[in-house]
Amino acid sequence: MGWHRELLIGFDLETTGTDPREARIVTGAVIEVRAGEPMGRREWLADPGVPIPAEAVAVHGISSERAAAEGRPADQVADGIAGVLTAYWKTGVPVVAYNAAFDLSLLAAELRRYGLPSLRDRLGGIDPAPVIDPYTIDRSVDRYRRGKRNLEAVCAEYGVILDSAHDATADALAAARLACAIAVRHPKVAALGPAELHRRQIEWYAEWAADFQNFLRRKGDAGAVIDGTWPLREPAGEPV
Repeated sequence: MGWHRELLIGFDLETTGTDPREARIVTGAVIEVRAGEPMGRREWLADPGVPIPAEAVAVHGISSERAAAEGRPADQVADGIAGVLTAYWKTGVPVVAYNAAFDLSLLAAELRRYGLPSLRDRLGGIDPAPVIDPYTIDRSVDRYRRGKRNLEAVCAEYGVILDSAHDATADALAAARLACAIAVRHPKVAALGPAELHRRQIEWYAEWAADFQNFLRRKGDAGAVIDGTWPLREPAGEPV
């Protein structure tokens, strides 16, 4: 049968910026997908409590004015998303997120910011798992393919339709479908159980980070440091 034909949970956040330690959630989506077809979905619009920069508005289309008028308080949104995701993890259902280290680390930072239980706390002290990250898998199974590795480019490579990029629901659905498409093209990925695939991705991400760090240092950036932690970097120090 394979995990890619079972229930998967697509997950995506659209945010105020690109630093997961400081950016805030603007929209979020969690969508149930089975055999590539969407089933149920949950969507959130948050008032992040800070101005949404123009460059972020240009990406996802949500203005500060709309977020303030229509969005729910940011702490309620972070708590709600975390509660939904951890409920799936507790039953062993994989959560699929494209570049999961960004979305999950940003969610973790938001939970910490508002004094809410962390993902690990909600899971009884264990790490969130299983997570399936098409970004990490694709870089490992097709390492030398040229071109961009963003969601739009990799969807195009695997023939996955992405209706409206940078819409959280569309991106979450595309991530889940992309995971399925990668599994179909690469049977060795499909053959792994979700728990083993999760463990492999930890290794693959660490290997990529070490290689990229070495590349940057060879190019003259002697102080380059690429964090190889996947899929979750818990925030350190005081909340920002």
